[in-house]
Amino acid sequence: MRMTRLLGLLLLPVRAPLLLVLLAISVYLGAHWSLSEAHQQLSGGWFAEVFWSIDCLHAVLVVFVCTMPELLLQRVSSLMAASRVISLVFTLLIVTVGGLYLLHLNVLANVLILASAVLLARLDLVRLRLLPPPLLSALALSVLVLFGSAVGRHLAGVWAA
Repeated sequence: MRMTRLLGLLLLPVRAPLLLVLLAISVYLGAHWSLSEAHQQLSGGWFAEVFWSIDCLHAVLVVFVCTMPELLLQRVSSLMAASRVISLVFTLLIVTVGGLYLLHLNVLANVLILASAVLLARLDLVRLRLLPPPLLSALALSVLVLFGSAVGRHLAGVWAA
């Protein structure tokens, strides 16, 4: 029984190839973040590590939002239905954050690319009838994205040197 589960997990990238696409996109994004202007200006200092941590946190947030949309929308709609003030504050927060993304279009493009890859990977897992709990799925996909971005960062460091 354990051997078949292990074999099933090892064959998962073959059965769900969009997981490999998600890994490739996260490798590309990790390299892109490392080679961007902001990272090049801050290279070598502790601020570059903080900037990298913010990029990783941003990627994990995108994965969690794309992995648990029904749970997230249910909580947000119940919260907004509770009070008009909360509804107004939440709407202003969404408009402000959306405006900031529109001001920095390459960030929006990165978010859309990563979100599309996560949603396609989830669709591939649903096609295989692999439906883990949302939190477990979000954690697994986050680990995959963070691993890929770390590999991309390492490759970008090798290329830059």
